[in-house]
Amino acid sequence: MNLRHLIVSRIQSSKKAVLAVAVAEDAEVLSAVTQAMKLNLVDAILVGHEEEIRKVAGIHGLDLHGSTLIHEPDPVLACETAVKLVSSGKADLLMKGLVDTSVLLKAVLNKDWGLRTDHLLSHVTVFTVPDHERLFFMSDGAMNIAPELMAKKQIIENVLPVTRALGLSHPKVAVVCAVEKVNPKMQATLDAQALSDMAKAGEIVGCDVDGPFAMDNAISIEAAHHKGITNVNAGRADVLLMPNIEAGNILYKAMTFLAKGTVACVISGAQAPIVLTSRADDDEAKLNSIALAVLMTQEKTHG
Repeated sequence: MNLRHLIVSRIQSSKKAVLAVAVAEDAEVLSAVTQAMKLNLVDAILVGHEEEIRKVAGIHGLDLHGSTLIHEPDPVLACETAVKLVSSGKADLLMKGLVDTSVLLKAVLNKDWGLRTDHLLSHVTVFTVPDHERLFFMSDGAMNIAPELMAKKQIIENVLPVTRALGLSHPKVAVVCAVEKVNPKMQATLDAQALSDMAKAGEIVGCDVDGPFAMDNAISIEAAHHKGITNVNAGRADVLLMPNIEAGNILYKAMTFLAKGTVACVISGAQAPIVLTSRADDDEAKLNSIALAVLMTQEKTHG
């Protein structure tokens, strides 16, 4: 399954989105942005040290024609500028460049001109892996360190706009733990039971939520049968809700570096999608993520 083709095939709007990149002087970021421009997905506003941006582009043979450059060499001010472009409506999407996530998020969460809402922000990853003809969604492997029960509820809710954008209107959410049985000494399993009960009571809508599941019986029907798990959704998870950031981060890196999976990532819960990938991700992951953010913007506009 080609993740990029799947995402791009669902983008119907003929109007290109405007992408604001904060601290754009990064080769992989610029490569992804210029490819997105060639695919007519975005018009780009590159905020950062203009001389460095042009230097990096020149070294790597990247054509910046058609993009707008805003010279702001200070990373903090560059992030503020990029965020203000989105919050003012001059841009539709925000992308992290060569800057620490914490610096960008400080600007995003500014109460006067940022992109905050009354909802939690969380990181959503879409990934495919070889020999599996299905999409997987995972959250949260990059933002929320040790989410408590109600934060996990919001993380689930933040995944749903992403699944809907990719044609999955009622996903199966597996609350992933180390074991598949409730253990009073393992808070993640207690949270899993509570989230499952919330969904059954109608407090979480638009998806099925089940757990606790261990990773194997969340995604493998055979593993679930082998362990005697009778839950109808066992082994059929679309969404993997991780217990904490360590588990999510490890799964993310395992999927990309060991399983050779492909990924697309966004921050959900803000006023606009935010493209935020790992510094180790290649330009393909960054391009996939831009496309996903464009698709989410289209869905928000039309639907």
